[in-house]
Amino acid sequence: MEVCVNSTKLLNLNQNTRLFVPRNSISHSLKNPILQFNSNVQKRPLNYPLNQRSCFSRQIRSLQRPISSRIKAAPASSATSGSETDKLPADIMVTETQEPNSRVRLSVEVPAAVGEDCYKRVLKEFMKQAKIPGFRPGKIPESILLNYVGEESVQKATVESILKRTLPHAMSTVTGRALRDSVRIITKFSDMEKSYSSLSSLSYDVIVDVAPEVKWISENGYKSMKIVVEIDHDIEAEKACEQEIKRRHKSLGTLKIVGDLAVLDISATTIDQDESKVQKVPAAESKGFQLDTEDDDKVLPGFLDSIIGIRQGETKSFPYVFPETWQQENLRGVEAQFTVECKELFYRDLPELNDSIADKLFPGCTDLNQVKESLLQKCQEMEQAAKDQATDTAILDQLCKMVEIDIPQSLFEEQGRQLYGARLLEIQANVKLNEQQLATLSSPKAVNEFLENQRENIINLIKQNLAVGDIFKRENLQFSTEELVKEVQNSVAEFKRHKQEYDEERVREQVQDVLEGAKVLEWLKEHADIQYVTR
Repeated sequence: MEVCVNSTKLLNLNQNTRLFVPRNSISHSLKNPILQFNSNVQKRPLNYPLNQRSCFSRQIRSLQRPISSRIKAAPASSATSGSETDKLPADIMVTETQEPNSRVRLSVEVPAAVGEDCYKRVLKEFMKQAKIPGFRPGKIPESILLNYVGEESVQKATVESILKRTLPHAMSTVTGRALRDSVRIITKFSDMEKSYSSLSSLSYDVIVDVAPEVKWISENGYKSMKIVVEIDHDIEAEKACEQEIKRRHKSLGTLKIVGDLAVLDISATTIDQDESKVQKVPAAESKGFQLDTEDDDKVLPGFLDSIIGIRQGETKSFPYVFPETWQQENLRGVEAQFTVECKELFYRDLPELNDSIADKLFPGCTDLNQVKESLLQKCQEMEQAAKDQATDTAILDQLCKMVEIDIPQSLFEEQGRQLYGARLLEIQANVKLNEQQLATLSSPKAVNEFLENQRENIINLIKQNLAVGDIFKRENLQFSTEELVKEVQNSVAEFKRHKQEYDEERVREQVQDVLEGAKVLEWLKEHADIQYVTR
């Protein structure tokens, strides 16, 4: 009994993972969240609501990535939580300073006249609310009111009133540019209190992230892109169809001991004259690996040749040099010594491949020609889908290299948290997590590690989105209202079907992003020189 094979074609290993895979901050406000005093961007806890669904994305190559609509600039009123602009008795002075990462610093100087007006308003409000024996509401002398309420409380409330009334005026200088939820007052509240108590005037600094500018390295380079798309030969419809028929035919057979399927224990070590430097190759170790001699994606190139003739219970040892083109860089050119023990040998007893088993190969088919036609159609659809996805990926990757964008930190963090939230949802869908596991995965430490590890990917994703949005505007591309309404309805129906909460306005924004992305990719494909190369 020995392993034998009729084909001399070397089997190819999946190079992505293992070599052998067995089968088996401080906040103070007057009901206004913008009044946050912290010199750092506030670190919010991870929030991954179900309404941030993975199917929405302007990243057309992978609709599993949620993309935040915060990329779009919010009006100043939105940036200040909807605060209405209150008329002031005197003008404030605002100095704007550009900072890195598309951030703007606003230095605000509030004259004493504004402070005095706010002080009077605060006193009037306290008079209405205070209940002091012997005095009617609104008729309490100032000195008695201050003693009753406390000068410190009145002073704090006055500073808060100044901020609430002046911040919308200060933000008007970045109207249409400020990103949502990115406004931070970085001057300490205690410093503002001291300044007001001694001078009756006030000054404070605000930082706000603004919509980043898309700078094209070549102004119209995107209009004539040259794209080379690598297509995996395994997705070719004809070949995939043949492989699928073989796989289905095999599934109808029974295994008998003696033949061309082997159960192997595999190990490998590096080769070195100095035995103390010899190391194991963990990626090459596998217990109970089931080797089918007709499979071409689970073993190293040339591996099968080295074990041809192995018998049950036999162990073979042979040297092997990893190819210089190997995907795992640390193994390229490495000399290793493989040890393979054959545990069992099997042979498939297959039914004759004829029209009598057509229905078993593909339900509803009466002969092998129908089986091949049906499978070929499915494989062609899969081939086209893979080809389209590879094309989109290549275009988006090239777009990323064609733009220079100073990405705001708040936008980076928001995008990263959305990606992490979506990934956590996927994990929850596949694995039942207990409370402790969920808490660990949702911790700030876990999120920050993800942001750091995925920094390049997140930045590239944002650059692609902004580039796509810029092209949509530049080329005056449009989609119909009917398309938008239909997609929103479909998305809402999905939420309802899964009994998930959703924000229809947010759904609408995200659907718009998807439709914009689709139109841009369609336009780019029409104008690009695309070459397909089979690898």
